[in-house]
Amino acid sequence: MISYNPKEWFSFIFNFHKGDTFRKLFPVMIGIGVYSAGVAYLELEYWQLSSGSHVKNITIMHSMLGFVISLLLVFRTNTAYDRWWEGRKLWGGLVNNSRNLAIKLAVMLKDKEDKDFFKKIIPAYASVLNLHLKMESISHELFDDKTLSQDHYKHKPNQIAKTMMQKINELYLEKKISGDQLIILNAEIQSFTDICGACERIKNTPIPYSYSAFIKKFIFTYVLSLPFGYVFQLGYYVVPVVVFIFYVLASLELIAEEIEDPFGYDPNDLPTKKIAENIQKNVEELIY
Repeated sequence: MISYNPKEWFSFIFNFHKGDTFRKLFPVMIGIGVYSAGVAYLELEYWQLSSGSHVKNITIMHSMLGFVISLLLVFRTNTAYDRWWEGRKLWGGLVNNSRNLAIKLAVMLKDKEDKDFFKKIIPAYASVLNLHLKMESISHELFDDKTLSQDHYKHKPNQIAKTMMQKINELYLEKKISGDQLIILNAEIQSFTDICGACERIKNTPIPYSYSAFIKKFIFTYVLSLPFGYVFQLGYYVVPVVVFIFYVLASLELIAEEIEDPFGYDPNDLPTKKIAENIQKNVEELIY
């Protein structure tokens, strides 16, 4: 995720960062510009159509469709941002739940070996969940007893949660924690699994294909029809105007595509690795 100062205006205007849509759309913008120039040449020079031609009436269609496409893009970007923000809230909840679990265990446990175990495994859940959501291979071993070495475990976050629950159950059987404390700790670990499932729902459920395809086709068709109607009012200035309109509309769609899946490596994705590192620092401060 890109860190920035929202109060700096000019740095936004003149800086082209890695995730800027201008870089991605530049080749297509060149093609749209050449197409618009070709349409302008045919209508003004080759066919020599007059401004009173019926072709000019296409601008009426553009006015009506412009309102429709704006509503579609607003809905598209809002839906994508809701997914991004929900992912951020889920990871914020994981931070708080990790702290709460660490605080309770730090007070309940007296044995240093038990404390050291949870000092490692609580941050490990956030670290493994980060890799799990990014579809990375998780084959490394966290502990000497090879907690993550079993190949038949495909879902590593579940394995970490199960290991924590097994340890807590052992503490109960050994009379190191009471039944009431077991119930409290069980609820904290359950919240980890709930957060994981909610993140997977965002990751594995993109916007419906038909809706996304329709918006792209709508934008493309709308932009390709613009030169036919506005060439009479703008002449060859229609080229930069159409290119700019395409840049704005297509950029909104690209931004929505990027932020609707916030658990990747795109510049605007959530800093889940950094959040996991902060969880580790917090837990190590609490359990000692």
